[in-house]
Amino acid sequence: MWKSMITFLFASLVSFSVWAGSVNVNEASASELAQLNGIGKVKAERIVAYREANGEFDEAQDLLSVKGIGTKTLAKNRDRIEVE
Repeated sequence: MWKSMITFLFASLVSFSVWAGSVNVNEASASELAQLNGIGKVKAERIVAYREANGEFDEAQDLLSVKGIGTKTLAKNRDRIEVE
């Protein structure tokens, strides 16, 4: 029984990850950015403000220049972040 439950939970997580899709940080709105792990409304608004002030992000790593975005947050979302 436990094995079945664990298998179900794992499959659900994988399905959610695929469903969640990627986010282009150069085009996304604050509400779209807020869907990333560890990015709430405030950080999403900071990303948009930084993008408007400094231009598009060249790579995901550039998000580290945004206040409140650290290496752990970037690592949690690296597979979902697009810049093109």
